[in-house]
Amino acid sequence: MPIVNRVADLHADITAWRRDLHAHPELLYDVHRTSASVAAKLREFGCDEVVTGIGRTGVVGVIHGRKEGPAKTIGLRADMDALPITEANDLPYKSTVPGKMHACGHDGHTAMLLGAARYLAETRNFAGKAVVIFQPAEEGGAGGKAMVDDGMMDRFGIGEVYGMHNYPGMPVGQFGLRAGPIMAAADYITIDIEGVGGHAARPHLAIDTVLVAAQIINNIQSIVSRNVDPLKSAVVSICMVQAGNTDNVIPQTVQLRGTARSLSEDVRVMLEERLTRIVEGTAMAHGAKATLTYRRNYPVLVNHGAQTEFAAAVAGEIVGEAHVDTDLAPMMGAEDFSFMLNTRPGAFIWVGNGNSAGLHHPSYNFNDEVIPFGTSYWVKLVETALAA
Repeated sequence: MPIVNRVADLHADITAWRRDLHAHPELLYDVHRTSASVAAKLREFGCDEVVTGIGRTGVVGVIHGRKEGPAKTIGLRADMDALPITEANDLPYKSTVPGKMHACGHDGHTAMLLGAARYLAETRNFAGKAVVIFQPAEEGGAGGKAMVDDGMMDRFGIGEVYGMHNYPGMPVGQFGLRAGPIMAAADYITIDIEGVGGHAARPHLAIDTVLVAAQIINNIQSIVSRNVDPLKSAVVSICMVQAGNTDNVIPQTVQLRGTARSLSEDVRVMLEERLTRIVEGTAMAHGAKATLTYRRNYPVLVNHGAQTEFAAAVAGEIVGEAHVDTDLAPMMGAEDFSFMLNTRPGAFIWVGNGNSAGLHHPSYNFNDEVIPFGTSYWVKLVETALAA
């Protein structure tokens, strides 16, 4: 497998950066140590421009190629934030911050892109500009949107943008992607129910909000089974119920919270409409009142056709075509790289993390054997896209 030789030489350094990040996880936009470390390294590598504070705590580095050719610019994005999870691993570099850990591999993503930035700044074997993007707050904070809203794409002249994420269960040395929708829109549901509280021994004098909540939870499951085209995908999950304070009082109010996910805009619109009708109608049937607050969050991540084909070809150069799955099944998880792909053409690719614990699991750990593959992919992507 043609791993870039210089990248192989950098493996130990990139691994050390990754493990340092793993030991010092930070959440959402509060990635001050991480972004400062990233910015310092980019300056050390000799990037032509290093800008901090994009999207609050994001970092952008610009590297000019030395070859003559079209003045194209492509962006490469990595996420930096961790999760509010207590780490279960016993590692020399385990999290030093109670209740926080890199349980999604963003430490590996950041380290691999830093490795690519070092290589690209050393060699500059391309025309145009490579823009390396280090994003905060992927885990629910919409840091990708914040960077876009800060004018990043226009400010740095980015014409295409690419993202990468590790994939537990996919063998190391393999990649996967697909054109079109590949990750779901993820929206937040809050349902506030009001009835009439009362003594548990006299339910006929109350309007039981717990009963109403139970009926709503059951009824909304009919949306996916009976309102969504069987050939399309959707998920509606109620994940939190807040009701009452003791065992002999029917509570006046109940709150339900959850998520609605979809892979197309028409299904997304339908989910909101049907949820509203079922929530209000079910409550009304029991003499209660219920209000749905439906908050749109990350949109569907849609890979662009030409860029997906290009990304697959580059990955094939690294690991061989047989090790690139170009028809990877879409998944109902969400990714705020979708905001970047809504503004510029590009593609999001998965790289195998081997037989590790799953993402967001307290025993997850990024596999350092992935580093040469991911870093080589970034390098080859730039050198191929920006060939003279």
